[in-house]
Amino acid sequence: MNGYLTEQCIVNYLNGKKVKNLNIMYLEMIENLFENINQEDRIISWKNPFLQKTDLFIKINNEIKRISVKSGIKNSVHVEPISEFIHFLIKNNVERKYIIYYLKYHYADGTTNGSGLKRISAEEYKKENQKEIDLLNKRLNNKELIGKAIDRFILKGNNDIHSIDAIIYGSYDDFIYITRKEIINIILNKTNIYSTGVHFSSLSCQPMNRCLNYNSKYEKNRFCVQIKWYNLFDDIIEYKNNVLMKSLCK
Repeated sequence: MNGYLTEQCIVNYLNGKKVKNLNIMYLEMIENLFENINQEDRIISWKNPFLQKTDLFIKINNEIKRISVKSGIKNSVHVEPISEFIHFLIKNNVERKYIIYYLKYHYADGTTNGSGLKRISAEEYKKENQKEIDLLNKRLNNKELIGKAIDRFILKGNNDIHSIDAIIYGSYDDFIYITRKEIINIILNKTNIYSTGVHFSSLSCQPMNRCLNYNSKYEKNRFCVQIKWYNLFDDIIEYKNNVLMKSLCK
């Protein structure tokens, strides 16, 4: 089931239902997200018609929660033009030399603007330039900048003033979820992980398509930055298991 259908099925299941009629999976999530609700309260749910981090809304009484829905593997969580991404780095005081490091990694054609004639894969680029990538990652992976990255890439995006309240991962009838607070904790707790690619903690940063075969259909994707949360499911499970173990050890 694709993401759009998953979102619609969640909306269809929730909309118009009373809290007391939810199955245990949805009930746990609803009781965690909402305050001051009772079993007789009726739920209203609808899809977001705009392309934002919020995929669907859940409303009980006058309280609204914003939900992002993810499924599958190698989850893409954000895409934006490279010019906007570079502006984000400049705005957050990332020095020029690190911005150049990223541009060289992004295009991997010997230039900082994508005009080079010979393009190489990420793997080939890393063989000769891993030291620069490591220095860039060291600069990017501080908690202040990662906090800004979480806000931009996961919670709000760059076209909304509201943050999501939770991520649902899976299908409409078999999912796990994490709240906004848990999202922040998971990513901040992995600040010191090592990766050969450019990353903000668990969030990998790369061109949307390197277009090594010069296919004109995908050429424009070279000029977009894509953020992926490759280990989203594993990170959620690891975090929830750690929380469970801590509670059992008290």
